[in-house]
Amino acid sequence: MEEIIYLAGGCFWGTEKYMESIDGVVSTRVGYALGEKNDRKITLPKTVTYEQVCGGIGHAETVEVIFDAEKIRLSQILKEYAYTIDPTSLGRQGMDIGVQYRTGIYYTKETQEPIIAAFLKELQMEYNRPIMVETLPLLQFIEAEDYHQKYLTKNPNGYCHINFAKIAKQKQSFIHQADYPKPDKGILKESLTPLQYAVTQENETEAPFFNEYWETREDGIYVDITTGEPLFTSKDKFHSACGWPAFAKPLDPNTVLEYDDLSHDMIRTEVRSRSGNAHLGHVFNDGPTELGGLRYCINSAALRFIPKKEMEQEGYGEFLPFL
Repeated sequence: MEEIIYLAGGCFWGTEKYMESIDGVVSTRVGYALGEKNDRKITLPKTVTYEQVCGGIGHAETVEVIFDAEKIRLSQILKEYAYTIDPTSLGRQGMDIGVQYRTGIYYTKETQEPIIAAFLKELQMEYNRPIMVETLPLLQFIEAEDYHQKYLTKNPNGYCHINFAKIAKQKQSFIHQADYPKPDKGILKESLTPLQYAVTQENETEAPFFNEYWETREDGIYVDITTGEPLFTSKDKFHSACGWPAFAKPLDPNTVLEYDDLSHDMIRTEVRSRSGNAHLGHVFNDGPTELGGLRYCINSAALRFIPKKEMEQEGYGEFLPFL
């Protein structure tokens, strides 16, 4: 049961490369969708060239996706597509700017339209700015020149605006940020100790060795002191001579964000919590090789430890299998 959908997501080289990697996708082809816009009317030429499209005549760089509807649903195809775009951007994706790089979902069957509408409604809930993905019936699809077809397969080092590593990380997400809202600073000022506030809100660093969790070996989970968002587990904690709690990896790689830190005449990578935007510490490349080689050096004052025996009653029972 093959079904077809047309997706515009910026430069079609990367969009095609990503879509053809999805299990259930039968074939892909790149081309130019919609038609020329002249005096607010749309004409459908028999053919166009890449150079004409780059001139802003109204076509969108688009990928034809044929998929096996028994293996993957249209809603799943659209979720995969969402990983590859900034849906709030108009006429731009990555470094590519122009009307041909707009985002769009073009359908060939009326039964697809409500599925697309439901997807966009759900997607809008993830953004504060309006979604700019256009949804239209497919008026025209002109196959692009041969050298554009499977371009990144033929040219592995070619330009691609899609960050495949970032998408892989996003797909590992299972902790929902909305479940752990950040209190305002006034509440944090009252609920945190002076040291906890200084570390999480003012980027201070607690003293090594003389902190709460440096040598803690009990089984349990470590959560953000400001929001309760789960960050690390005892399973990934290891003893380090640095004097602060050390972890090989976060529980969910999306809950810990990384930033360049050039303070103190050093080049380091700061880590902050996702939901609370709390300063946690830094990550280094000198961790145990057998654990992946990373060392998340975290301030105890940025964490709250919940022992395994208390996780269920504290509302963290769903994370017990990760210990």
